[in-house]
Amino acid sequence: MKAIADYLRMIKFSHTIFALPLAGIAFVQGIDRSGLLFASRPSLDLVALAAKAALAMAALRSAAMGFNRIVDRHIDARNPRTAGREIPSGVVGLRQAQIFTLLALAVYFVAAWSINALCFALSPLAAAAVLGYSYAKRFTWLCHFALGAAIGLAPMGAWLALLEQFDWLPLAWSLGLMFYIAGFDILYACQDADFDRGEGLHSLPSRFGVAAALGVARLAHLAALGFFCLAGLLAGAGWVFGLGVALVAALFSLEHWMVRGGRLHRIPAAFFQVNSVVSLALFVFALADWWLQRS
Repeated sequence: MKAIADYLRMIKFSHTIFALPLAGIAFVQGIDRSGLLFASRPSLDLVALAAKAALAMAALRSAAMGFNRIVDRHIDARNPRTAGREIPSGVVGLRQAQIFTLLALAVYFVAAWSINALCFALSPLAAAAVLGYSYAKRFTWLCHFALGAAIGLAPMGAWLALLEQFDWLPLAWSLGLMFYIAGFDILYACQDADFDRGEGLHSLPSRFGVAAALGVARLAHLAALGFFCLAGLLAGAGWVFGLGVALVAALFSLEHWMVRGGRLHRIPAAFFQVNSVVSLALFVFALADWWLQRS
């Protein structure tokens, strides 16, 4: 059990909650758009499909985090904040991490193959985008948006798993998720601004300073709110969903209030206690709105 816990800590498995709820919203709205819930496909088949899509997303994210930890192991070892991570500290060996990452990647491809032909055909592109993020901070301060774009694939992936076609609605969710992720990644990177600058790594805080980075993070979260509202409009959502968006706006405001003026010591609390609630809140209110409108 300890070994499993070590691997889960290495890949920050708990952070899966940032993307999966929004993928779940896209999946539910895809069901509604297609009428599959009450038509030709039995509900048990939909549950199985949702499980396979969730497995594919969780496996790809696990592979991406494992790959990131492997690629960044020397950087992590030099950073006092990250030196205690599993690979630099020796809790998880390099070869063990490599095997774990390859197994997670294999599970992802098998899950994508089991969903439909389109998802399997696109699976290498998604894998390249998600794994490639690990190198972005070596080249560009836009790395936060590269991470957001990679994780933002989740809602579109859920939609394609169900309907096998592109649409504006999941794109709105994907863009909202992209800016949501980018915003809090900028905040998180503020903790390492001086270290990144010394190492020649690229990030918004190391390139433009913490104050400017906090401003960009606020703009990113405003953009996220805008795309969440657009997704609600495209889905025909009602007032309950509107309450959910208002709650998310309040959570974003609280998060940025906590770190105002460069209060970097409060970033972990803003990240884990406030920011982590955003996607779950959207999921709960979107699902409640969907249910009430069809009751």
